[in-house]
Amino acid sequence: MADFGSVFTPSASLATYVVRLDALEVQASLGIHPPERAGPQRVLINVDLHCNYGAHPPEDRIDAVVDYDFLRAEILKLVASRHFELQETLCDAIAALALVDTRVAGVRVATMKPDIYPDARIGCEVVRRR
Repeated sequence: MADFGSVFTPSASLATYVVRLDALEVQASLGIHPPERAGPQRVLINVDLHCNYGAHPPEDRIDAVVDYDFLRAEILKLVASRHFELQETLCDAIAALALVDTRVAGVRVATMKPDIYPDARIGCEVVRRR
């Protein structure tokens, strides 16, 4: 995934923590073509969360930081819940899940359908900021 540098500029006095969920492989009902509608296909999902925890480093407790277990579980429920016509729609739905936690200042979501073409992968990416 691309560098966040130009998208999220951290404050000089605050740290921004990037939490990554990388290459989550799911079976999703995604696409507009008849073969894609016939059944689930392999989709790879990457999520970068830019998290702000205030002026001091977070305490060494899970409740002091964004819980990526929660995000992963919600993504799995989301892709199992319905058919998505477009990767853009799926990316936006995942971004909305990530932004539920107010400590997430911004999110980048990328999806990739690796098996559509024999010679290329096809994907989409969205960046959302609070």
